[in-house]
Amino acid sequence: MTRKVIVTVMAFFFLFGTVGACLALEKGNKRKGKYTYRKVYKACFERGAVESQTPPISPADKSQAEWEALFLTKDFGQFGCEEEWSSLNETQVTDIYTYLYEHAADSPTPAKCK
Repeated sequence: MTRKVIVTVMAFFFLFGTVGACLALEKGNKRKGKYTYRKVYKACFERGAVESQTPPISPADKSQAEWEALFLTKDFGQFGCEEEWSSLNETQVTDIYTYLYEHAADSPTPAKCK
């Protein structure tokens, strides 16, 4: 009897753990994200849309919760360079999200410079 209860409880924990993990935002490659994030602004600068090829927003400018909310709503207007952002595929956006999230102000390894 006790064995059945333990197995049932373990099955519930496993089920809820996997459902929670599936509902969280997908993680990408943060190294590719950093490269893609900089590449977006370099292309935007070459087009003449911005004055600097350095991204205006550093990962440490927001907390992890703020980055998560921004990428859940897909409101990339504050980044500028709408033409370049609209040409990114989902994998590239996920990689950029991972880079920004992993180096947010409240992360274990915040970005130290812009």
